[in-house]
Parts: sequence; structure tokens; C-alpha cells
Amino acid sequence: PLRQPFWDVIKLFVKENIVPEHAISWIFNIAPAIALGAVIVTLLYLPIGGFSPILSGQGDIILILYLLIIPSLAMVIGGFSSGSPYATVGAQREMVLMMSYEFPLAITIIAVSWRLSVSQFTNPFAMATIISHPIWNTVGLLGIVGCIMLLIVLLLVTPGEISKIPFDAPEAETEIAGGLLVEYSGRNLGLFYLADAVKTVVMGSLIVAIFFPYNISPFLNLSGYASYIADFVFYLVKLFLVIFFSITLIRVGVARLKIDQIVYTYWIPLTLVSLIGLLLIMFDSISWLHIGWW
Repeated sequence: PLRQPFWDVIKLFVKENIVPEHAISWIFNIAPAIALGAVIVTLLYLPIGGFSPILSGQGDIILILYLLIIPSLAMVIGGFSSGSPYATVGAQREMVLMMSYEFPLAITIIAVSWRLSVSQFTNPFAMATIISHPIWNTVGLLGIVGCIMLLIVLLLVTPGEISKIPFDAPEAETEIAGGLLVEYSGRNLGLFYLADAVKTVVMGSLIVAIFFPYNISPFLNLSGYASYIADFVFYLVKLFLVIFFSITLIRVGVARLKIDQIVYTYWIPLTLVSLIGLLLIMFDSISWLHIGWW
């Protein structure tokens, strides 16, 4: 049932919070709170439905990239501080995973902002600029192909960001008994579960904001509360589709990869695809190659 995850978290919050004997207790206990706090702050920089981001700035898309690293770092620190050999192995894998997917993710973000900069929009690294000037409206045929490639890369980076199958080597229940989270229980484990859920929404909302920032109310000629409701429902549909294609579909179609296979996947194929997408967008900006598609 849809409410089962909520019941699971509630049950964790009422259970005993056990700290391992050899753990560094204050680090072990604060890591889950840091992870949840970071993803909540990240969510405040993203648009939800027809509502603008609560927080904004000139370079907030770069800030979002940094904020996305904090939950993973908190899990790594928490794993190392637990004193468990399984958690140590999981923390090592998580660090390798972070170094793998950050490069194609950064290329994708920079490519979109660079194209807006070439189009002479002010504050191209601001989320408000990216939302108000959809990338599809600023490119020609070559740029469309490049954007599709970048979208595919971002969809494949998402399961790595939140350690979902096939990129869940840091936790791998059947290999290292849960890895990073093996020693966590009670409230702390509940906080990590909440952080994972919110980060899933954050990654989905980031893809929606960059590639599908459109609202449906202008097409339906709605205004007032009706427009907000329609845009919010439309946002939920877009978010569902993004999560379905980036997480669910990949999870049921691909088995867990080994850590070396994950590194190869992100560093070679996906990095090359993101670079080719960036090059296509750059070539598209040359006036004699820019062919309109409208």
C-alpha cells in the first residue's frame, strides 16, 4: 500500500536508537540529521508545481550540486564512525561512487547553463533563469540531439545519486549486510530513510526543472487557485514519469553492478555521452549551423 513507507518510518522513530560500543557516538548520531537537513535545503531551491523556489540566487544551480554531495558525505562519515567493517567497506564504495557520477552530472548542468549564457540571458546559473527559458526553446536541431543525450545522462545519474539498483554497491544487503547503514537503527535509520526519500524527490524535481519546466495552466487558460492545482498535479505527473524511467525501469531491468563496473559506466560511456551532448550544443550555437526547429 502507498502508506506503508510512512508506517515504516514512524515505527523506526519509536524504536530504540542503538549506538555501537566502538562508534564515535556524536558523529554517528549527527550524520543522519545532516543528511536530511541538506536534502531539505536543496529542495527549497527547486520549483514545485507552479510555485517558484523558496530560496534563489545568481548561482544556485552550482550550490545545488554542492548540496547534493552533503547527504552522501554524511553517510560516509556515519559509516566510518560506526566502527563496523561492513560499514567501512560501504563507505569506501560510496566515496568511489561519488567520484564516478559527479563528472557527468556537472557536465550536464554546465552545458545547459552555458547555452543560456551564449543566448545572452542574465544569470544563466540561476534556477529562475533555467525555468523561465527552457533549454529546448534556445537550441536548433543539433542542440535538441545534444539535450536529449544530456537528459539520458541525467536519468542514469539519478539512481547512482540515491544508491538504487543497479548502483547500490555501497549498501548491497546480500554482500555487505547493508553496508553504510548496517549499524543504524531506530530514529537515526528513520532519518536516513527520510533523507533518501527526499533526495529522490530532489533529483526528480531537478530533472523536471531543467528539461521540463513547463506548466499546463496557460494551455488550459486557467487562473487563480485552479491554475495552481493544475500545475501542481502536472508537476506530480512529470515527477512520477521521471522517477519511473530513471529508477523503477532501470531497477527491474538491470542487476546490481560491481563497483568497478559502476565506475566504468559513469567515467567512460556516460561521460563521453555528456561531452558529445555538450559539443553538439556548442556547435549548435554557431550561427551557420543553427537550424530552427519550430
